[in-house]
Amino acid sequence: MKSIERLRSGINTIDEKILQLLSERRKLSKEVIQAKDLTDKPIRDKERESQLLRSLIKTGKEIGLDSNFVTKVFYEIIEDSVRIQQNHVLNIGKKASVKDATFRIAIQGIEGAYSYLAANKFFANHGNQLEFIGKKRFDDVIKSVESGEADFAFLPIENTTSGGINEVYDLLLHTSLSIVGEEVFQIKHCLVSYKEVPITKIEKIYAHYQTAAQCSKFLETLPDVVIEYYADTAMSVQKIKEEKNPNFAAIASEEAADIFKVKIIRKNIANQSENYTRFLVITRKPIEVDLRIPCKTSLVLATSQEPGSLVEALSVFKKNGVNLTKLESRPILGNPWEEMFYLDFLGNIKDEKVQQLLDELGKYTRFLKVLGSYPTQEVIKTKLDFLSSEKPAEKIASAKTEEVKRKKIISKKSKEYKLASRDYKPEDTIIKVKDVLIGGNNFVVIAGPCSVESYEQIMTCGAEAKENGAQILRGGCFKPRTSPYSFQGLGFEGLDLLNKVGKQYDIPVITEVLAIEQIQQVAKYSDIVQIGARNMQNFALLKEVGKIHKPVMLKRGLMASIDELLNAAEYILSYGNRQVILCERGIRTFETATRNTLDLSAIPVLKELTHLPIIVDPSHAIGQRDKVIPLAKAAKVVGAHGIMVEFHPEPEKALSDGPQALYFSQFEELMQSLRKLD
Repeated sequence: MKSIERLRSGINTIDEKILQLLSERRKLSKEVIQAKDLTDKPIRDKERESQLLRSLIKTGKEIGLDSNFVTKVFYEIIEDSVRIQQNHVLNIGKKASVKDATFRIAIQGIEGAYSYLAANKFFANHGNQLEFIGKKRFDDVIKSVESGEADFAFLPIENTTSGGINEVYDLLLHTSLSIVGEEVFQIKHCLVSYKEVPITKIEKIYAHYQTAAQCSKFLETLPDVVIEYYADTAMSVQKIKEEKNPNFAAIASEEAADIFKVKIIRKNIANQSENYTRFLVITRKPIEVDLRIPCKTSLVLATSQEPGSLVEALSVFKKNGVNLTKLESRPILGNPWEEMFYLDFLGNIKDEKVQQLLDELGKYTRFLKVLGSYPTQEVIKTKLDFLSSEKPAEKIASAKTEEVKRKKIISKKSKEYKLASRDYKPEDTIIKVKDVLIGGNNFVVIAGPCSVESYEQIMTCGAEAKENGAQILRGGCFKPRTSPYSFQGLGFEGLDLLNKVGKQYDIPVITEVLAIEQIQQVAKYSDIVQIGARNMQNFALLKEVGKIHKPVMLKRGLMASIDELLNAAEYILSYGNRQVILCERGIRTFETATRNTLDLSAIPVLKELTHLPIIVDPSHAIGQRDKVIPLAKAAKVVGAHGIMVEFHPEPEKALSDGPQALYFSQFEELMQSLRKLD
């Protein structure tokens, strides 16, 4: 025991040193932005961040730290540094240079409410004291700032589960206040009670109506419980504390339960585990955002009630190269069937391009009001391309050259497929999966085991993929096997394991779907849904994946022509899903020396015919691990947008396709070889 205490004491000492070093780094960050002010240099130097990350990963490996851990820590530190520097430039709400001035913040609810927690997060680096003014209704929050009672209103505007909060949208239209900031806060709903009791004993649950909507699936499991709507999550906890009835419960945060000293009966009861609410920071005067800070602008507009009027207005954003991030409609009171539109777009109102956009937009609207221009909450992570040594400027130039070539292509014959063709869309489709770009001038590596076999196996494979620069982790959960006696996969259990490993290593995952009834569940837990070669012409399945919002990788059938592959893709595209990735995985020929014949000639042909990204799977094509590396390299040389390869910790013990799975050492060799091709 003395030995354990001594070890713990050593850990505590190290932790204190870490905190001290983080504090010193923060001070240096403040000095850096002060120096940048004198030279007007940008807040972020992405190239330096990338070089620093490479150096840290290399150093980390030398002292036994894996790159995933180093990268996670680095991202947190950089985000903190960026926010400190942005706050210095922004000076939101500074009062006559009084460092200890108090911010009076109006929220809907009381201490412990999600608005309270999110506001503390937003103002954490502003160095001011916070005084909260709780109100029962959203309109009272707005009035509090309008009257001068509070300095800021902090209001929820949308949730990833329950959608937009209409009452707040309507209030924004009629107030003279301006949006000066945003905060995205993760919502973790818990069921809490005055005393720890079985859920079966609960008779009544107090909940905010939005909270109840976000936890509807859990509440459906309690059909005999009365749901009583309450003004605020923290107030509902306060209510059960006052009533002291152990059979009454509330839905609120862990922090609220801690503040009111009540018991948590069940955690994480929301419909979606990734449950976030976006909040707006609103005050009396608009702010000017330094052009060096990534900025978002919100506005509200109404168009004439004529055909195409909204399209004309929205086309202004495309014309000016401005990205819309939000479009929400609300009815105009007193004008039945007429709509007002709320828009968010990336851009600073001080920017000449944005000013030009607003001037032109005015021509197509009968009402236009800017609600505010403010820093975006998201700090874009520094991307580290493990496969390319190409400089950004060179990549951009190369992409432009490629685009010019595409536009010169003229169709020689009428095609049955329309949406997949270059005639319909001359420029390359680029599909974004989290922060991974597939298509265009990008080359991605999808890697992992043929099948998810156990938690330990897929966790080890996830670490290997992440450590060596693979951008996407593959793993089969439902396996179509030639023999009915072969391993068929772990099914939904494997899907859950794959999803957990993806989150652990912050890497997107892909897995195959075999049947219509699997689609929704697979799409929920997988970032890309795969349609295997055997199902390339399963048209019922193609139609259903065409209705989901996740990217679909469509593998070429074993005996399918290129036209048949593109027509299969057309099924998916025509049903609404425009995120289709094609995969060349080899076809059957008279040759029997290898499992299949990899048709590398299909890559340049497909790139001429279609705008869709094209991935090559050499593992299934060749079926022999020692020949995968040369074919993978060849795929990159002929212009594929990426490869998908299989590896396994112990290929001899693999439950499926062991002979084609690379050893870890071979996968590492492959990644090094691909880097040398740049």
